[in-house]
Amino acid sequence: MNVKKFTAATSREALRKVREALGPDAVILSNRPVDGVVEILALDNDDVASLASPAPESEMAAPRPNLHMQEPSFDDFEPAPAPAPAPRPAARPARAFQEAPQARSFQEAPAPRQSLNSLYDLDEPAAPAVPPTYANRRAPQPETPAFDMAAMTAMMSAAIAQAKESAAAEMSGMMNEIRAMRGMMETQLAELSWGSTQQREPQKAAVLREMLAAGFSASLSRYLIDKLPAGKDAAESLRWIKTVLSRNITTMADEDAILDRGGVFALVGPTGVGKTTTTAKLAARCVMRHGPEKLALITTDAYRIGGHEQLRIYGKILGVMVHSVKDEADLRIALKELRNKHTVLIDTIGMSQRDQMVTEQVAMLTESGADVKRLLCLNATSTNETLNEVVRAYQGTGLAGCIMTKLDEAASIGNVLDVLVRQKLNLYYISTGQRVPEDLHLADRAMLVDRAFRNKRDAAAQLLDADLPLMMAGLGNLNNDRSLREVYVG
Repeated sequence: MNVKKFTAATSREALRKVREALGPDAVILSNRPVDGVVEILALDNDDVASLASPAPESEMAAPRPNLHMQEPSFDDFEPAPAPAPAPRPAARPARAFQEAPQARSFQEAPAPRQSLNSLYDLDEPAAPAVPPTYANRRAPQPETPAFDMAAMTAMMSAAIAQAKESAAAEMSGMMNEIRAMRGMMETQLAELSWGSTQQREPQKAAVLREMLAAGFSASLSRYLIDKLPAGKDAAESLRWIKTVLSRNITTMADEDAILDRGGVFALVGPTGVGKTTTTAKLAARCVMRHGPEKLALITTDAYRIGGHEQLRIYGKILGVMVHSVKDEADLRIALKELRNKHTVLIDTIGMSQRDQMVTEQVAMLTESGADVKRLLCLNATSTNETLNEVVRAYQGTGLAGCIMTKLDEAASIGNVLDVLVRQKLNLYYISTGQRVPEDLHLADRAMLVDRAFRNKRDAAAQLLDADLPLMMAGLGNLNNDRSLREVYVG
């Protein structure tokens, strides 16, 4: 390739030199003013072949590496359509080269191939170059993915599940609000109802204060007050209440059910309720009735320091052998060896009613291979709520009965009688002190009810009439209390 340079004072003069040197088919590469003259770079038409594209296998055919960033390719997008070319002006007669106007500037970039025969007028501005169009060269369109029925089904299932969860949450919140509104309405209606009842029948308010002062629960008191016959004064109403309470307390009429019938009895209950002392009292009664050879004592209290020693001392005094067991296997062996005894008394370890070992203890006694009758010791000094919790913990498959302990320490015993009425427990004995065996007596329900109303708490006795409606309103619907459904009112 032989590029030649031509310079002249004007463009026409320079183009004339190009025509003379290279002919009319010469290719002009550049045309620019340099230092007051016009410089033209031209190439002969025969040398244009050297500008052809390199062979595909040559190194020049490889793309130019980009070390900084990759520029977008024309294949990545579809270029906008090229604007329509401006209409070409009508041809005018060529002017003389001597009449050329002032020279104009050209870009240094290589000009497109142009023949001298087309340069008929250098004074007119060249038409703007039309960028190449790629109408026939479009980027490949992405294939439409196949319709996935499984994915669509999964999405619909997830949407339905989410909608169900949202609906369930809204429904739950609505039901909670309805229950809250119902509770508020029941409370207000109960308060209004009791307020009007208190004004119409003041004797009911007097009897209610007596029952609360005796230690009975508010729910049992209100239930009996609602069942109170009309037309009775305060004294007659209180006598009716005592009669109903006595009728609903079950006691052991004759201790021959234990002493003469015999069997295996286990005393259970929380810590410090008096199980060991009560066991010694029962053992003394059995010895006096049948002799020491008909009785056997078993203790499971291997955790408390000196726990089994206390029962051993009682056994030594009574002349009865005391056996100590640790687990269910030892208890099975001991009961099998003592199957010829008339009466076997088991003193169990005391533990809180909230201890998980209570369930294990109940299971050990139930699955010991013998018919073990469990007697629950109830502390008369405990509150109503605590006693109900103790009964629920030690209930198991069923209690044979209960023994009321520490009656001499209790300020009021209405709380224990309330539990006996609700839980339908059979009261065997009442313990009134530490003496063995004197302080153990058969239960007399009439005496217990009368004592409950004689030993009243001072704090509860000071309840005002204005406090009773609010207290009764907070009890809710008593018909939902299952423990009150079996209370017999006659």
